[in-house]
Amino acid sequence: MTTEAVTYDVQDRIAIITINRPDKRNALTKEVVELLHQAWHRFNASDQRVAIITATGDVAFTAGADLNDIPHDLWRAIPGIGVEVDKPVIAAVAGWVVGGGLLFAQYADLLVAADNACFVYPEAKVGFSGGLISSLVARIPHKVAMELLLVGEALTAQRAYEVGLVNKVVAVGQQLEAALDYARKLADNAPLVLAQLKRFIGRTLPKGPSELAGIARREVDTVSNSADLTEGIAAFRQKRPPHFQGR
Repeated sequence: MTTEAVTYDVQDRIAIITINRPDKRNALTKEVVELLHQAWHRFNASDQRVAIITATGDVAFTAGADLNDIPHDLWRAIPGIGVEVDKPVIAAVAGWVVGGGLLFAQYADLLVAADNACFVYPEAKVGFSGGLISSLVARIPHKVAMELLLVGEALTAQRAYEVGLVNKVVAVGQQLEAALDYARKLADNAPLVLAQLKRFIGRTLPKGPSELAGIARREVDTVSNSADLTEGIAAFRQKRPPHFQGR
């Protein structure tokens, strides 16, 4: 059995990205965030047309942040925030979907849930929130979002389906196959159209302050970590014209 905290598998034209810490209820650590960040970049650079984000086991998609290794930069792991992803992303979840784990459900384009799935955002009871979750109100009814986020009441899979967070509820253990069924259909569709529609919809959906801040940080980090910056500094020190390559 692999010991990688995040695995990346390919089936036909579909990338399957799996959080793989079942002994820790797939809790999110700094390593998990970094590996997911890398996985989204890998997906972008590949010829895979659809990605599925899922987790090992049926007890918990994720129990949220690992309090022994809190990833304060969780935004880097979220497709559309930490990494711009124009290709479709499907989430397949089972069991507990807690805290920051709810972001993957929120930002996925489609969501399949096992019938034991339970969506919980307990941060108001813990005393911390990064704020990205606020954009959930653009995806489900306002009062439902407020109950989930402020009161901390859980949403069952069936209730999440009724309010439009979940596309399909299936028996436990069938969530990945149901997601693959969606993915195969998407992989047969015109990729340029899928990307265009996803971009347009992304521009239409309201974005909260933390979401806008994360996107801005992503853009700044791209420049700050670029080869062009290294070249610009080297050229300045060597008193020569820089040779920028746009990367």
